[in-house]
Amino acid sequence: MASAQTQQTQIMTSTDKSRTNPNQSLSENIEYDQIVVPDKKSWKNLLAYMGPGFLVCIAYIDPGNVQTDLQAGANYKYGLLWIILLASCAALVIQSLAANLGVVTGKHLAEHCRDEYPRVPNFILWIIAEVAIVACDIPEVIGTAFALNMLFHIPLWGGVLITGLSTLILLLLQQYGVRKLEILITLLVLTVAACFFVELAYAKPKSSEVVKGLFVPHLEGSGATKLAISLLGAMVMPHNLFLHSALVLSRKIPRSVSGIKEACRFYLIESGFALMVAFLINVSIISVSGSVCNSPNLSSNDRRSCSDLNLNEASFLLKNVIGKWSSKIFAIALLASGQSSTITGTYAGQHVMQGFLDLKMRPWVRNCLTRSLAIVPSLVVALIGGSAGAGNLIIVASMILSFDLPFALIPLLKFTSSSTKMAFTWLISSVIMGINIYYLAEKLVTFLRHSPLNLATTVFCGMFGFSALIAYLAAIGYLVLRNTKEAKDIPGGAADV
Repeated sequence: MASAQTQQTQIMTSTDKSRTNPNQSLSENIEYDQIVVPDKKSWKNLLAYMGPGFLVCIAYIDPGNVQTDLQAGANYKYGLLWIILLASCAALVIQSLAANLGVVTGKHLAEHCRDEYPRVPNFILWIIAEVAIVACDIPEVIGTAFALNMLFHIPLWGGVLITGLSTLILLLLQQYGVRKLEILITLLVLTVAACFFVELAYAKPKSSEVVKGLFVPHLEGSGATKLAISLLGAMVMPHNLFLHSALVLSRKIPRSVSGIKEACRFYLIESGFALMVAFLINVSIISVSGSVCNSPNLSSNDRRSCSDLNLNEASFLLKNVIGKWSSKIFAIALLASGQSSTITGTYAGQHVMQGFLDLKMRPWVRNCLTRSLAIVPSLVVALIGGSAGAGNLIIVASMILSFDLPFALIPLLKFTSSSTKMAFTWLISSVIMGINIYYLAEKLVTFLRHSPLNLATTVFCGMFGFSALIAYLAAIGYLVLRNTKEAKDIPGGAADV
């Protein structure tokens, strides 16, 4: 532990790879760089905690969210901004639970799942978590490919292939320590913010209308409810819960009660600041799209683009104001968003595999496996369906993430249950999960109603789909109703700290 006289943050490497204590956290048994937090209480300690929140907030501004924001602004102007505000507040509450779990127990969410659930349920949860990471990686692959196409006119399929190599290069930075990785991701987040803030300055939306959209809830127009559900459901990513609970372990904090409380407080502040940046970026995207696509002077060609706005078409938004630089600025933001998201996705995958299976894999091997599974469908769709098909694949990926969310969120809530905050956190989480389940059921019903298949095949698909939905709800019920032994090991519940 650092002495009280030396207040600067120090780096310490733990190389003890033995596991003599079966209850010891896996993160304490791998080679792990830790930032030592001084024992003396001071607001200067906040600097030592800065970093994990920015790695987490990337998921809230990934290419999938960017596309949803673009469509929300194009179709409903500023009318859905209040959804972003509501979702960001809910995300802060849930992410703080994940951070508190790691701080209080010294173990991350995947490790708690391995200790809590029998072998088969634990294995199924691991598979679901891995599927979520691959599904999250698909929009990053496609978004990066679109960005490379805008910047260098590389074909979409070529950009898909290049994304696999680019992320491996950036992951080499990880060997220089977690602090360097956090600095890189923070710079990429600020790059995304700068690009969209520049576009916002040129778009000049009416501030009064933006404020009204933020604080006056309303849903007007056909399809507004569906898009609102997509916005709210996409704001909490399953892999983020595993990631955040693991990232906080990169700080070696004083294990006293006051030290743990200080860590939870500073992580809440740090996460709040990072999520505020992500919130402002999402507001900027919707405002730019809403301002341009709802302009009375819009040309017929631009109006057609706005009617089905996607990542590949969005560069036209400010072309009349800043010319070709419109596409360049948007492409740089998209590239930074996609690359940073894939890095954090790989990082989350490492902790998921370590926690659920007690297995460690080198980052580049881990990245190759995840990226290969994401590249194959992306490449096939890019070759066959082009940019329109790639955009539809992002929607499919968001549906998969909606499916996976309860299997990360429910264990987190069970492990962090507290008498004072349980009702509030369960209420927020139940609303989010209910929205995601409704979204999945609505998609199934819509498919069956408008299916081009013959009657017999449609009936079979319907029976299979509803059977799968019942099994899905039964699995959620198992997680909710199962008595959790792990919560007893957390004094007062992580949420109480």
